[in-house]
Amino acid sequence: MQTRAGQAIEDESMRIIESEVGDHCYPPDEWAVVRRVIHSTADFDFARSCAIAFFGDAVRAGAGALRAGATIVADVHGVTGLIGARHVRAHGNSVVCRVSEPQVAERAGREGTTRSRAAMRESAADLDGGVAVVGNAPTALLELLEMAREGLARPALTVGIPVGFVSAAESKEALAASGLTCITNSGRKGGSAAAAAVLNALYALG
Repeated sequence: MQTRAGQAIEDESMRIIESEVGDHCYPPDEWAVVRRVIHSTADFDFARSCAIAFFGDAVRAGAGALRAGATIVADVHGVTGLIGARHVRAHGNSVVCRVSEPQVAERAGREGTTRSRAAMRESAADLDGGVAVVGNAPTALLELLEMAREGLARPALTVGIPVGFVSAAESKEALAASGLTCITNSGRKGGSAAAAAVLNALYALG
């Protein structure tokens, strides 16, 4: 529960964001998500040129899935640690991140792949109908897209905002073209804080 002082700081932060961004391309529900990402990253590039994109009525689908208790599958623990715990408790969501589990490392070694890819494969049952959140590893997002093509998993929402120089932009382009209900952004920027902020905004909208 936020204190009055904490809430006052957040309110002032949001006022500053509104003032500095000015006119933008987003309807109110999508803007609430984008604004939360900016608040978490202090990066106004997320608002420029509609850098964050929404596909398939993503806000409604994502908020609805979270309210219904959908499992959240994250690529890294950095994402899970930033998702609002009180929201998770209130809606009964399980939060899953298997990247550090021994069987994932074993599978990655056996298949000659990354742990991020192997973790997605190990999470197939949770991903199907769940909420996938990728903030760090482009390979995790690429594996999820491959699983969707194979019919193994189709999340209710995919948040794909991985950061990096190798395959980050390309994985997001592939997500945008996949037909999945998703929230993503263009370019190399992203990260755990941005990805978790999307979920926290969706919780607030719910």
